[in-house]
Parts: sequence; structure tokens; C-alpha cells
Amino acid sequence: MAEPRLRRPVPRPAPDAAPVYDRVFTHDLVLDVEIGVYTNEKGVTQRVRFSVDVDLLPATSTLDDDIGRAFDYDTIIKGIKAIIARGHINLVETLAEEVAARCLAHPRAARVTVRIEKLDKEPGAVGVEIVREKAGA
Repeated sequence: MAEPRLRRPVPRPAPDAAPVYDRVFTHDLVLDVEIGVYTNEKGVTQRVRFSVDVDLLPATSTLDDDIGRAFDYDTIIKGIKAIIARGHINLVETLAEEVAARCLAHPRAARVTVRIEKLDKEPGAVGVEIVREKAGA
């Protein structure tokens, strides 16, 4: 017979304390993306590297080892893939904003940092990094 899981209360910070966040991230995810404003970038894919850090408010109850109750890195990856599956995107900045908005739609998400690099544009990498927060976070 399996032992019942103990439910421990989730500690809450003092009201005047600085916010405490958990962080979930995906770093160095490279995908082929149709992106760019120039003629030579239309109808082709480019390798794009994504690094996304999402700061989350602590869970208000235990997760009970249940992935369905967590914000996990697959949430980030599936969101990115859904955005790029819609087709060509002109600006890296637009892509970054859409990734950030998708992450911040989660109720526990407070802040997100999105870094997107085009790997085939120049020697090395070029791109953008944005930081977005929910109001009141």
C-alpha cells in the first residue's frame, strides 16, 4: 500500500519583503524559422536561437509532483513552436514580444526575459533581448 503524500504548506514571504520568484528557463534552443524583412530572407528558414527565462510567483499550493500543475519548460518550447508555425515573421522584435506575451499569460508568470539570436545573418549571432513584466509584479 502506497504511503499518502504529505501536504506541506507553501511558505509565503513577509508582506514588506522583496518578491521571491521561482525561475523556469529554456536556453540555447535552436529552431529553423522563417524570419526577416529582406527579400533574400523570404521563403527560406534561418537558424534562430532562443533563450527564455520566466520568473514565477511561488505556487500557492504544493505541486504534488504533478506536471499538470506546474509551469514547465515545455510550456515555453510549445509556445515558441506555435508562434513560428504560423508562418513568416518580419522582425525578431515581433517574435520576442509574442514569446514574452505567451509566457506572461500564465497566472504565475511575473517577469520574462527573451533573447533571440539569428545565427545565419552575420558571422557570430545578432538579435534582441527584451525583459517584460506583468503590471504589479
